[in-house]
Amino acid sequence: MWYGEYKHNLDEKDRFVLPAKFRARIKKEGIKKFYITRGLDNCLFMFSESEWKKTEEKFRSLSFTKQEVRFFNRFYFSGAYEVVPDAQGRVLLPSLLKEFARIKREIVIVGVSDRIEIWDKDLWREFYEENRERLEKMAEDIF
Repeated sequence: MWYGEYKHNLDEKDRFVLPAKFRARIKKEGIKKFYITRGLDNCLFMFSESEWKKTEEKFRSLSFTKQEVRFFNRFYFSGAYEVVPDAQGRVLLPSLLKEFARIKREIVIVGVSDRIEIWDKDLWREFYEENRERLEKMAEDIF
């Protein structure tokens, strides 16, 4: 599972370094590749290969005869890229995804259990500030 919030910068080649705790887990579990795609709320979703396959199976089980399913699948899978961290734990961020998430240079990497989210630093701050006071209400409604 992925946890925590980490601030990083893209380098001149649009790569970011995965947090040390993530790199340790990747090494321990022998994770070789990830999939990054358009996420929700203006961020990117990044899944390990095994989690990606689980997610893909869920989407495949939905009926393609439903317009909403077709539209979502097109959007989600057309933006997906297979990425392999290099020896230093750097991951190349495809320009299409960088543009989608409005990422400039500074990013926030957020562990969200089964996935990693990649946010533009300013958009993450905005999202956090707009929603942090709703946390108790959200918890009450969900649980």
